[in-house]
Amino acid sequence: MDTTGKNKFDALTGMRAIAAIMVFVYHNRKYWRRDLPFEIMRFISEWHIGVTVFFVLSGFLLAYRYEDSPLQSGKSYLKYLLLRIARIFPLYWILLTAFFLDVKYSKDVDTYFLQYSLLYSLFEKYSVSGIVQAWSLTVEFCFYLLAPLLFLLLKKNWMYCLLSLSGLFLLGWGTGYGWHEYNGNPEGFLYPLKFMIGSTFFGRSSEFFFGMLLAYLMKKQTGMEFLKKIKKPTLFGGTGMTVFTVAIACFARNNFIHGVEQWEGRLIHEFLLPVSIALFFWGLMTEKTWVSKILSSRLAILLGNASFVFYLIHLSYFNMKLKSYIYLPDRNFVLLWICSVIIYLLIEKPLYSSCRKLISKIK
Repeated sequence: MDTTGKNKFDALTGMRAIAAIMVFVYHNRKYWRRDLPFEIMRFISEWHIGVTVFFVLSGFLLAYRYEDSPLQSGKSYLKYLLLRIARIFPLYWILLTAFFLDVKYSKDVDTYFLQYSLLYSLFEKYSVSGIVQAWSLTVEFCFYLLAPLLFLLLKKNWMYCLLSLSGLFLLGWGTGYGWHEYNGNPEGFLYPLKFMIGSTFFGRSSEFFFGMLLAYLMKKQTGMEFLKKIKKPTLFGGTGMTVFTVAIACFARNNFIHGVEQWEGRLIHEFLLPVSIALFFWGLMTEKTWVSKILSSRLAILLGNASFVFYLIHLSYFNMKLKSYIYLPDRNFVLLWICSVIIYLLIEKPLYSSCRKLISKIK
């Protein structure tokens, strides 16, 4: 199958909607805890892997589209970075401002700078404040800052890239631990280790790496030859995602903890699961299957485009406010998607387009 057209990413866009739905189910799992068998609940409790899908996809898309071109000049990097800022910050700032203006919900939150800068999620003390789920945007933005350099290292030698990510992990660990030894680190900056591994780029960088690795292989002739030898990547990638999620869930002792809280589950999550996700992406781009057909449909693409809005509103302030007016038996699932599509079409999309036009004028 030809993999050079823009439409090859359609199924990946649709996959964003699936990832957002997984996160929604994960965050609402408490409502079914007493009704579903433990085995099923244990599996659903690992559907936070929807965030991993987003991270692998970000690693792939940025590496494939930009490679190391932003490093050609300071201005190139500035424009690249401004585009990345325009992609995630404006809508987040709008929702966060609404949250702060509504003192009924924000009266106990006064970390304005940390919230608006997204630095709040580097501190364990503040990581569940404000727009709680926006912690992943901090992880994403850290990747945006480093992506061109990481891909340059990957092109030179994949070991250089892995060593750099390992160095960053040690830097984060050392910073948090050192600060703890110095003054107790009362706000939990990159501390404790469990928090740093699960909620910051220092601990989640491998997920982006495997997305970048897929882009690297697709850009290289020998890499394409290797990828084309893989039979039925959609089937085996999807099967791998399921099997590894079940494997992670096996390390959960009850319905109130996650398998990734055990080191065995975390290793599977960071080094095996992303490989199967990347393989699944390759299948979506190159195979004509019923899965790629569904994910490439108009509805799936629309929901995929609106998935960023859905992710930001399905939890925390917006949904709490919505629930104060209407709360449907589906936990407002359908209503949240309707709101997401409207916000995407009327606010996010035109706002991003305007920002792109302004950034393009930088000479």
